[in-house]
Amino acid sequence: MAISEFEIKRCEKVMDAFLEAHRPPTHIRSELDLCYRIDNQSIIIFEVRPVWNNPDEKVEINIAKATYVKKTKLWQVFWHKSDLKWHKYPPQPEVNNLEAFTELVIKDENCCFFG
Repeated sequence: MAISEFEIKRCEKVMDAFLEAHRPPTHIRSELDLCYRIDNQSIIIFEVRPVWNNPDEKVEINIAKATYVKKTKLWQVFWHKSDLKWHKYPPQPEVNNLEAFTELVIKDENCCFFG
């Protein structure tokens, strides 16, 4: 079951504030940009870059994912490993709110999200 429209608006507000603070400068966004999408119970943060051998084509590179679990009222935190699968983030696999998730992504203590 997807999250409610009210929760989606709240998520958009938090994620828009995150992007406002951490997106690359406007003049390089055609070469590197930071975006997010809401997919059912999950929020996925990803980079958008041109394909190395075809600059007209864009590729999305997943960075981080938070999935809301209604039963526990917690967000599960995942990172996208080189095996192209989502893995729970080792230092803190769950957070209480979306703001805590964005803080984890920025701190990136284990260099899982941005390398």
